[in-house]
Amino acid sequence: MSRRGGPPEVNAGSMADIAFLLLIFFLVTTTIETDAGLDRMLPPLEPPETDVVIKQKNIFTVNINKNGQLLVEEELTQLKDLRAKAMAFLDNGGSPSGTSDYCNYCKGRRDASSSDSPTKAIISLKNDRETKYGTYITVQNELVGAYNDLRNREAQRLYGRDFTEMEGQFLNPETPSRIRDELKDKVRRVQELFPQKLSEAQTSTAN
Repeated sequence: MSRRGGPPEVNAGSMADIAFLLLIFFLVTTTIETDAGLDRMLPPLEPPETDVVIKQKNIFTVNINKNGQLLVEEELTQLKDLRAKAMAFLDNGGSPSGTSDYCNYCKGRRDASSSDSPTKAIISLKNDRETKYGTYITVQNELVGAYNDLRNREAQRLYGRDFTEMEGQFLNPETPSRIRDELKDKVRRVQELFPQKLSEAQTSTAN
């Protein structure tokens, strides 16, 4: 005779199977966010056969101390002014007309005491070990933004569109190969006008 007054029984035999299926579902559907890396070119494995002499005037120094303060060319500088100063340095075109380094597309001051040309100009970034990571990334973004602004200017002059737009379309794997082939030479040409030479000096140790 069945017991009608007792609590109903729960069949837990398939609970393990249900939990396993839910686990598989979440593993398949969940997306994991990853931090974007910084695009940097590592030095070659083999050193050059001949020493490369770099003039001091072709080096734009940016130092970040442990308090997040910027010293640009040994002058205390606000972050909001960093990009403009970097662009003025890169676009200076100080090499005189008729020389091999003369920049005919530069629109800077052509100050003989500053960079000779964009192909010679190097930005040197140095930070303290106690520099906050957020400050470091922000400074990096401003310096890369200086290159992109100048490249956008030249891309507009040559092709009537921004460089960042062309580069984004070129790097997009969903872009048809025919269009990517058309963009390849254009992107490379603009990059050669303002090559990104951003060097990170050895990190200093706080006193």
